[in-house]
Amino acid sequence: MSDSANRPANPTDIVTLPGLADFAPQLAQTFVSIASDIALVIDADGVIRHMAVGADPIPGSTAQWVGRPWAETVSGGTRDKIGELLAEAESAGVTRRREVFHSAPDGQNVPVSYSAIKLGPNGPVLAVGRDLGTVAAIKQQFLVAQRELEQDYWKLRQTESRYKQLFQVATDAVMVVDAETLAIVEANRAANDLFGGNQVTLVGQGATVGILRAERLGVEELLVMARSSGRPGEIRVHALAQGGLDNPLYATVIDISATPFRAGDKMLLLVRARATKVSSEPSSATRLSDFVEQTPDAVTIADSSGRVLMANPAFVALCQLPLGSETHKVVGRSLIELLGDPQHTLISILTEAKSNGLSEQRPATIGLTNASRFDVEVSAALLAEGDQECIGLTLRRIDQRAIRDLSGHPDSEPASKLASAVSDLVAQIGQTSLPDLVAAINDAAERHIIELALSQSHGEHQLAAEILGIDGVALWQRIHYLGVGMLGHVRSTPPSLLN
Repeated sequence: MSDSANRPANPTDIVTLPGLADFAPQLAQTFVSIASDIALVIDADGVIRHMAVGADPIPGSTAQWVGRPWAETVSGGTRDKIGELLAEAESAGVTRRREVFHSAPDGQNVPVSYSAIKLGPNGPVLAVGRDLGTVAAIKQQFLVAQRELEQDYWKLRQTESRYKQLFQVATDAVMVVDAETLAIVEANRAANDLFGGNQVTLVGQGATVGILRAERLGVEELLVMARSSGRPGEIRVHALAQGGLDNPLYATVIDISATPFRAGDKMLLLVRARATKVSSEPSSATRLSDFVEQTPDAVTIADSSGRVLMANPAFVALCQLPLGSETHKVVGRSLIELLGDPQHTLISILTEAKSNGLSEQRPATIGLTNASRFDVEVSAALLAEGDQECIGLTLRRIDQRAIRDLSGHPDSEPASKLASAVSDLVAQIGQTSLPDLVAAINDAAERHIIELALSQSHGEHQLAAEILGIDGVALWQRIHYLGVGMLGHVRSTPPSLLN
């Protein structure tokens, strides 16, 4: 680089436009109309003598700037830049851009980027500015939109993860395996269905039972590695086909995970297995959400102290919260607070699942008051894959009275009533067509079941819907269609049906 590039400008290098000095106000107006937001005409003392603003004026009291030193219109931290602009315009004729801040009435600083040109040796300085607040606002809007997109993305990921975890709690085959002998200590019903075959029980069998023989060594290696490393692992293998058929063509593809945990002084392995499809179907997340949202089984995941972390709608309904309550209203609350535990069975189940890894199919009575108590079947399993130890629970409502009545118990008056109605319809054979008879029998059975549910819920419409495992609005529609005899005794009416 030559020395001339570094030396200060001399009078012969100055860019001057002396012929335009008299037209400084008109130039200022022209600049703001085509390329800037504000233009100032500054005299030799640095005082603003004329000002022109664009269609979108800069926030602030710009109308009061004329007659004031330019440096006084900017914040204290950028006043030195005004001096630098004027000095550079005096020495070089034109300046590079500098960013300063004007104070707005709301106390905010408005960033403006100025460049200036000297109009002749004795003429004024024309300073042209660009409001950077608009650019900053656009950048801020972009950042906000980007942040919202990221939040929506992570919210979607969290929702998918929630559905996946609840789906696994409700459907996974779970086994507790002795880490030393690799023998099954406990197994849930799903594990017996998947691996049991002709076995009466899986307990006492080797952990590779139900796996294709050619792949059992890989499963054993997974279990041994989890035992020795203390870290979870996963493998994809094939389960034997129904009847114990050892043929890959008919086998079920499953993912098996093994997570070590301690029960006292004993090392155990929590083995979870889930059937999978080797495909790239984009609707898998939708299928998971549909299952979790629609299954009548109440599914929830609680932390080690029994506080709900996530739950499906059936669990919310089981808590007998007000109609329309959403899932987030149960999160953070304890299972005992939500469900009641008069016999302390839920506490026992949680303790067993934490210590043994699994508590399978135990009856429990829940309900916060004597009038609202009912029986459920509960299974629970330890979820030790993540950083936080959790318990997954599945609760299925059972009602022995409903089972007795629907089975046609001889002492059951409603059952006798249904049998009588069916007998009357059967007597019409030969007089009524088969499709009409079948439809009438179906209506009679449905009417009978709805009346039972209303009777058991003491006329509480929503509770009857929960007993039947259907939506409350759908139940009300069926009540009207079938002309259920107990309609006049229903104590709660969905507002949406009264509009």
